[in-house]
Amino acid sequence: MSDILFDLHNKVLTITLNKPDKLNPIGDTMSIPAIERLKEAVTDPAVGCVVLTGAGRAFCAGGDVSNMGGAGASVPMTYEENVEHQRMRHEFPLLLHSMPKVTIAAVNGHAMGAGLGLAASCDLRLASEKGKFGTAFANVGLGGDFGTTWQLNRLLGESKAKELFFLTDIIDADEALRIGLVNRVLPAEGFMDQVCEIAERIANGPLVSYRWMKENLNQSSHVEFRTMLDKEAVSHLRCAQTEDHKEGVAAFMEKRSANFKGR
Repeated sequence: MSDILFDLHNKVLTITLNKPDKLNPIGDTMSIPAIERLKEAVTDPAVGCVVLTGAGRAFCAGGDVSNMGGAGASVPMTYEENVEHQRMRHEFPLLLHSMPKVTIAAVNGHAMGAGLGLAASCDLRLASEKGKFGTAFANVGLGGDFGTTWQLNRLLGESKAKELFFLTDIIDADEALRIGLVNRVLPAEGFMDQVCEIAERIANGPLVSYRWMKENLNQSSHVEFRTMLDKEAVSHLRCAQTEDHKEGVAAFMEKRSANFKGR
């Protein structure tokens, strides 16, 4: 059985972390195939949106604790080799955050540690009412990886992010919604059907517009206002050249739903 599953349907690429018996701890057998598939998806016209989720009752319980500290390695790596290996694994959250396709975390259960980092690195976080969230790093004497410190600071603010890191409280889906960690909380029954409905709506929408919206929003928190205005001038008028813009205007004038083609 593969530790990670890929399914492409109606322009939605669903990536499923697939070690449900261990609550989907993230390891190389998940990270490396995910990185390779996400890199392919960047330029794949068949992919309009990416959904990341977990099999069973968890999204991702974090890192594989049984392999921490070099346990199970046939040849121990040096400190420098470990750093480079970790940087390679960090391509997973980096791609979710930066790729030009919209990414959605479908948090069906526990999202802890590195799993929280993966969820936070997606553009949207849709949580089942059974979703649970926590940093967990302090519990095993670690400092945080998979983008958690960067993402939580921006999503929640410094004070709340520090609280979650230092106290390691586990919060439920409703609290995650209240503090802005997730975008929506959906019923557990039919959860993935509801996620797919949202993902398909995005995947079949104006993809060029989404690409520039995502890039601009990602940059907006760390560039000057003038720089952002200049970039918006370029990206806004680039979108105005697309077939989707013309279709959107026509649909508005004709009082009908637009039929976007993603170009």
